[in-house]
Amino acid sequence: MVMGITVGIDIGGSTTKIIGLHESQIRTPMLVRATDPVASLFGAFGKFVDANSLSLKDIETVMITGVGASYITKPIYAIPTAQVEEFLANGLGGLFLSNLERAIIVSMGTGTALVKAAKDSIEHIGGTGIGGGTILGLSSRMLNIRDIQLVIEAAESGNLSHVDLMVGDITKDVLPSLPPHTTASNFGKISDVATNGDIALGIINLVFQAIGMNAIFALRGAEMDTAVLIGNLTAMPQCKGIFGRLQELFGMKFVVPQNAEHATALGAALAFIKGKPRREIVG
Repeated sequence: MVMGITVGIDIGGSTTKIIGLHESQIRTPMLVRATDPVASLFGAFGKFVDANSLSLKDIETVMITGVGASYITKPIYAIPTAQVEEFLANGLGGLFLSNLERAIIVSMGTGTALVKAAKDSIEHIGGTGIGGGTILGLSSRMLNIRDIQLVIEAAESGNLSHVDLMVGDITKDVLPSLPPHTTASNFGKISDVATNGDIALGIINLVFQAIGMNAIFALRGAEMDTAVLIGNLTAMPQCKGIFGRLQELFGMKFVVPQNAEHATALGAALAFIKGKPRREIVG
């Protein structure tokens, strides 16, 4: 029998992530999709317990976070349960997964949150409403596509030169800091022959570039050089390529750690282990 597992759960608007932590070892990260936060929490919890062949007494505590955490008013199956502030969880999870002592944590979900994280302090410094919700909203209007997987698949055949205006399109001068392939204007050169794939890639590129520039400005302000990307959008295949080009252009590092989608759930579990502030749920 395994004892003393801490379960972290991140209850989002459309997905709930769950992860276990036992003696600093991660156990079975999982994701459940549901629009109802309570249903998704219990669905994720049941799936996690079953997958790990656990009984309720194997779990020491349940730590919840995310926008849906406020709907949970009673301990989960009478297990000690507490709520952790989401930005704290972002910072703890991002640093743990990246094995860094300080970084800007960029949580990319429906929108985007930026957290300045170090071993001795975690501070929410801002964010942007641009994120996965932006991709879905624009794709719905421009492509009549409402499924994120279909947007991703369409973008794989896309060509940005049919959508974006590049520096090389507007000047023949050699600009050392702005290579010809650098975006001058997102959707600034959209062509009549642009395909759905071109537009899908343009939408994804716009969102990731906007998030990336926000992160770069945050890094400069914090005098740091590394941003850790976490959240659902890190799973998109276009993520590493777009952020990789921003990294080359601006000399900043963008890190996508393993289990990045589950970083906030992990951070909630870490908050218990590290004795960070939390609100006990005793209803």
